[in-house]
Amino acid sequence: MYFARAWKVIAGFVIAGIAGLAFYFLPLFQSAATATVNSGPISVPVPNPLPTTTQPFTVLLLGSDDDAKFPQDRVNTQSMILVRIDPTTKQATMLSIPRDLWVPIPGQGMGKISTAYQTGGAEGAIAAVESNFKVHIDDYVWIGLEGLVKLVDHLGGVDMLVTNPVLDDFYPADINTNDPYGYYRIAVLPGAAHLDGVHALQYVRSRHGDLRGDFARSERQQQLLMAIKT
Repeated sequence: MYFARAWKVIAGFVIAGIAGLAFYFLPLFQSAATATVNSGPISVPVPNPLPTTTQPFTVLLLGSDDDAKFPQDRVNTQSMILVRIDPTTKQATMLSIPRDLWVPIPGQGMGKISTAYQTGGAEGAIAAVESNFKVHIDDYVWIGLEGLVKLVDHLGGVDMLVTNPVLDDFYPADINTNDPYGYYRIAVLPGAAHLDGVHALQYVRSRHGDLRGDFARSERQQQLLMAIKT
């Protein structure tokens, strides 16, 4: 189906309040129940009308490394982003959860929160987030590597101001390859840029060569979401 066309680091989380973002997310999340964006053809239906509910609701965005190194039913979530929508104010708040956060996982014991999806699917990931963050999740959207590439390309690319440049000598060369353990050098340079799907994926996936590691990557992921919604 489809993902949405639609930071400041505090105690290990990336949080941002974004006015107007809900205008794009509301119709999309309304019809995106248990939706996935996979490596197949991208289908982007016309958004439904805005929901009539005035009650806030929460959606969990899940992003996985679903390359050839992993069985397709055993992938982790490299990205977990909570999005809370308030239809009345048309505002949204996003919170990125660090993938290495060590928490109690229902039915599994202690472990990295990224493994909840691997062992329990979307339901396991939702249960882990709900139990540890004391929130109710109304829906979720999952996307894989090739799905993100195809989504961005389907939208004609994204325009963004690269404020957190990427230089990675060990970027995985694991999509459409016979050697999923290979790597190559990438660079996403600072300044105004129009990114196609491949370069958008590089920008939000890379974490080598950045002193802030996953926190910086979370910032880039949120930046891409904002670029997509425009």
